[in-house]
Amino acid sequence: MRRVVFVMAAVGLMLMGASCKDKASNKVVADNVTSASERDEVSKKLPVMAFEKQEHDFGNIIQGTPQETVFTFTNTGDAPLIITDARSSCGCTVPQYPKNTPIAPGDTGELVVKFNGSGKNQVTKTVTVTANTEKGSELLRIKAFVTPKDQAPAGPVK
Repeated sequence: MRRVVFVMAAVGLMLMGASCKDKASNKVVADNVTSASERDEVSKKLPVMAFEKQEHDFGNIIQGTPQETVFTFTNTGDAPLIITDARSSCGCTVPQYPKNTPIAPGDTGELVVKFNGSGKNQVTKTVTVTANTEKGSELLRIKAFVTPKDQAPAGPVK
């Protein structure tokens, strides 16, 4: 009796295995395969953010003197570039950028960085730009030598 049950169970398992294989091959739809390969091909196309400069030196400035610079970039990739965020390393530096605005391949854009001139001596600040590039983010730097107001020479600073 046990042998009969065992043999019946083994035969049943083999039949189920064969029927599952048939069903799996029938489920493959040619349109889905084509759609998946097109999707994979599109995902290989990425934007590339190429900056004219990644660092700006304001030189010698007097403490509290606002400064501003523009970082110009070009999308040298083959997909639209979208900047989702730009954050500075401190509240004294404020980036302005084209948020969530697609920049087509070959087009340029600008990221304005404002620095309020705080601190003293050599100051370096960073701005992290988050975008849909392969790297996911870019790092920009600004620096200045900040002279305290009470130690500033008479006349304009060069």
